[in-house]
Amino acid sequence: MTTIVVTGHMDLTEDTVQLVRAALDTLLERCAQDGPLAGVSCLAAGADTVFAEAVLAAGGRLTVVLPSRDYRRHVVGPAHAPAFDRLVEAADDVVVLPYETADRQAYEAANAALLERADRLVAVWNGAPPTGKGGGTADAVLAARAAGVPVDVVWPPGAERGT
Repeated sequence: MTTIVVTGHMDLTEDTVQLVRAALDTLLERCAQDGPLAGVSCLAAGADTVFAEAVLAAGGRLTVVLPSRDYRRHVVGPAHAPAFDRLVEAADDVVVLPYETADRQAYEAANAALLERADRLVAVWNGAPPTGKGGGTADAVLAARAAGVPVDVVWPPGAERGT
């Protein structure tokens, strides 16, 4: 089984979501040629959710890693809650990290937990450098590369971040 983890931007435009989903479908189809797929996601809005949906559509198993105990209550907004709840319900496994609050430490720990499980990392990423806040997309990509985890960057032509 190939385990693919995701990191990516949360603020994808509506058109970008469609572009990214098509690119993820193609990538996952290629990865599935090597055998069954498992996807791991924190289910943040944007890239994490699009990836989780693509994994399930490809017949893969989904594991959810939540950075903190309060993640659903304090981080998941009303617009994202239905997709989040549906994907948690569809997951084979839900891992809640031992942090009370979703903060920088919890997000960094979530990235580490993802990479511990990873055969590959998919980064829905425009290539921007780290912000210095920790726990972001660029940080996860740098950590994966440092650990020798192969990284597939998905940022199709025409992709944009929202404002």
